[in-house]
Amino acid sequence: GVTRLLLTRIPFFKEIIVSSFSCDSCSWSNTEIQSAGRIQEQGVRYTLTVTSRQDMNREVVKTDCASARIPELDFEIPAFSQKGVLTTIEGIIDRAVAGLEQDQPARRVRDTEVARKIDEFIGKLRQLKEVSSPFTFILDDPSGNSFVENPQAPQRDEALVVTRYRRSPQQCALLGLEVDAKPPDAAEDLRDEVLQFNTNCPECNAPASTNMKLVQIPHFKEVIIMATNCDSCGHRTNEVKSGGAIEPQGTRITLRITDPSDMTRDILKSETCSVEIPELEFELGMGALGGKFTTLEGLLKDIRDLVEKNPFTLGDSSTPSRTGKLQEFIGKLQDVKGKAQAHFIMDDPAGNSYLQNVYAPEEDPELSVQRYERTFEQNEELGLNDMKTEGYEPEAASGR
Repeated sequence: GVTRLLLTRIPFFKEIIVSSFSCDSCSWSNTEIQSAGRIQEQGVRYTLTVTSRQDMNREVVKTDCASARIPELDFEIPAFSQKGVLTTIEGIIDRAVAGLEQDQPARRVRDTEVARKIDEFIGKLRQLKEVSSPFTFILDDPSGNSFVENPQAPQRDEALVVTRYRRSPQQCALLGLEVDAKPPDAAEDLRDEVLQFNTNCPECNAPASTNMKLVQIPHFKEVIIMATNCDSCGHRTNEVKSGGAIEPQGTRITLRITDPSDMTRDILKSETCSVEIPELEFELGMGALGGKFTTLEGLLKDIRDLVEKNPFTLGDSSTPSRTGKLQEFIGKLQDVKGKAQAHFIMDDPAGNSYLQNVYAPEEDPELSVQRYERTFEQNEELGLNDMKTEGYEPEAASGR
């Protein structure tokens, strides 16, 4: 025989492939349809209230995985019991009648009671075609590729209700789709994964790799930690970026250091944070040391290294008086790490810095957090004064 294929588009639906087979020897013919697209994101259910003969002529695309039901007769055509077909409501009923009548002659010989009941049911199906009383036709397709015509399209059809739904695991298995035990969460996957990208070493400019990871800080927010390790020169560096936006208010965190155990507190110092130790008359400006996620001891060590590695302070070009003052400062800094009491102040206009509260979620008697409104100068440094996030489109259009 000969099989003919036709790619066609159903208005207000999608493209389908119609295949038609005919045999010249026995005159048998068959028509099937297949969806020309993929399985949809959601299943679809069409519920049509048939009230007239015109409704019987509505076009219907029924895929092989769709089921058709008529609740009034308790009648159902199960999924995968028929090939996909492009027909009408009346055509679906005729197809069901033809299927039931196929083995009736043999049933009348073997079991007359069953044959009689099937004949009665066939009579009820044929009565539906006359539409003497309204009935409901339900087409349910978990693949989302079936269709019932709306003759009033693109206007709404009061007799037709279209419902989209999420497939159950059983329906996904019938369609051959993989079912995840747990819905994928992109943010959760990112927290568990260390991303790596190629870069150059900031010291020797040799090719190196940078690792990046999203970390949730308890009782604070998410941050992005980046670490670079150079195999050529051995240089290592790490940097922290805030995972969120600039806060509505600035933050001033004050810790009174009273015990050596305070050195183990976690600290997140953003790029916009300045550090002050009043007892040492020391202040570290915004941008110095970059973003850091470390401990209080680690940050004080970085401050010491910053002072010692500066060639203009303790190098050959420094003066004896300046060297003496800085050596005294380093000694006091060392005392703070050991036994001396001092205040450690972090001032971040962006509000993205953090100092661990070891008593969380209770209040820490040695730690105070103050929120304040930023000044114009602070907003200027953060670039907020010129930032416009609303109402800029009309202005841009008129400017052009």
